[in-house]
Amino acid sequence: MIQPWPLLESTELGEYRVFKVRRDLKASPRTGRTHDMYILDCPDWVNVVAITPQRQLVMVEQYRHGTNTTELEIPGGVIDPNDPSPIGAGVRELREETGFEGHNPRILSCILPNPAIMSNKCYTILVEDCVPTHPVQFDQGEDIVTRLMPWAEVPDAVASGRIRHSLVIVALYQFDLWLRGRHATNT
Repeated sequence: MIQPWPLLESTELGEYRVFKVRRDLKASPRTGRTHDMYILDCPDWVNVVAITPQRQLVMVEQYRHGTNTTELEIPGGVIDPNDPSPIGAGVRELREETGFEGHNPRILSCILPNPAIMSNKCYTILVEDCVPTHPVQFDQGEDIVTRLMPWAEVPDAVASGRIRHSLVIVALYQFDLWLRGRHATNT
């Protein structure tokens, strides 16, 4: 049976706008040897699967600095400290980035973006019957265009590489499972 590695020491190495870096000294329960582990402490995130009454997916297109590419994604972002819940954050991000609002928001899943080196969670929020109701309210670092895509076209968009953000693809897969009656139980 795999045992947790005891934490012997933890040192914060740097704090940046969207994450902190720390070094954890841990001991292997199998060998007793110590190892430095470098961890990114990030806030939790949300991704929003927003569906219109016409079964179109509300998407956003935006420039991503890490890859220097423009990506087709679903709305989402960081859960702010003043957000009441992941659902509240998802509703807020959807409204801010697209101007859309809908009904019956709920958590479809909660995943770990990269548990090898990151401490955060990413929630997939489903919002149904979405329609545009508000002007967009972009953050200072955002330039976003809203796109609508029929749900039936999403698999081809993923297979062709038109949609390639890994956390977006996971959220779309979770929605597909939900449509098939096999939704996640780890919410």
